[in-house]
Amino acid sequence: MQMNPFSRIISGVMNWGSWGARLSIQQMERQIDFCVALGITSFDHADLYGGYTTEAEFGRAFRTAGINRDQVQLISKCGIQMPCEARALPLKYYDYSAKHLQYSIENSLKALKTDYLDLLLLHRPSPLLEPESIAESVQKLLKQGKIKSFGVSNFTPSQIAWLQNEIKPAWNQIECSLTHEAPFFDGSVDYLSAHKMGVMAWSPLGSYYKLQDSKTKRITDCMRALKAKYNCAEDQLLLAWLLKHPSKLHPVLGTTKPERIKKSLEALEINLELTDWFLLLKASQGEEVP
Repeated sequence: MQMNPFSRIISGVMNWGSWGARLSIQQMERQIDFCVALGITSFDHADLYGGYTTEAEFGRAFRTAGINRDQVQLISKCGIQMPCEARALPLKYYDYSAKHLQYSIENSLKALKTDYLDLLLLHRPSPLLEPESIAESVQKLLKQGKIKSFGVSNFTPSQIAWLQNEIKPAWNQIECSLTHEAPFFDGSVDYLSAHKMGVMAWSPLGSYYKLQDSKTKRITDCMRALKAKYNCAEDQLLLAWLLKHPSKLHPVLGTTKPERIKKSLEALEINLELTDWFLLLKASQGEEVP
C-alpha cells in the first residue's frame, strides 16, 4: 500500500452539505476547484455525512469541475448505520459485515462518480468487529480495484493490534489538536509511528473556537506574543503546533471558508521554535511538563 499519496492538508467534506454550510452544487464545484488550485487535493468523506447525501452532492460537483480523477484523492469512511430520513433504522449501530462493506463501497463509488477510493476507513471500532472478515472483505475490494488502500478511524492501539493479526491498516484518522493533545501522550501516535502508519487528525483546531473556558483563555494569552513573533493568525498557530510533530500528521480541515483554507496552507511555512511548542502545550495543559 502507498504510505503517503495525500496532500499534507486534507479538506474535510462533512460540513459542506446539510450538516454545515449547505453549499449548492455550484458552490461545491468552486470549492473543489479552489482547493485543488491551492494544492489541497485530498478530500475526506464518510457515507453518512449529510444523512447519506453529501457524497452524492460532491460527486455531482466533481463531475462538472473539469478536474481529472488522478489529480485528487478521495477518502471515505463507512460502518456507522445512523437513523435518518435516508435510512429508517431503529437505532445507531455499527455494521462491518462483508455484505454491508461491499454495499457501502458500491454506494460511495456511485455517489462520488468514481471507480475507486484512494482510501477506505472503518469509521469507528465496533465491539463485534471480526478481523478475519474485515481482512477478507478488504482484500476483495483491493483486488477489484475499488479501493487503493485501507485504514481505520478512531481506533486505539490495542484495536489496531487486534486487526493487524489479519490485515495491516495504512492510516488511522483520530481526533488530535492542541486542546485534545492526549494522542501524543497515551501511546496512540507513538504506536502508529512505530508501525509506519499514517496519522490523520480530525478537528485539528480542537475546541479553541467552540469553548470559552480556562484552557481557551490560557491559550489565547499565550498566543498574543506568538502571533506577533510569527506574523500569523491563531488558527495558523494551532495548525503549526500539530504540524511540528515528527509523525508528520495530516490535519483534516473542517472549514469551508476560502480565506481560512488558504491560511491553513501558510501554516506549513511556520516552524515553531521548540520552546514555543512547549509554551503552547503548557497553556493547554495548565502546567509545564513533568
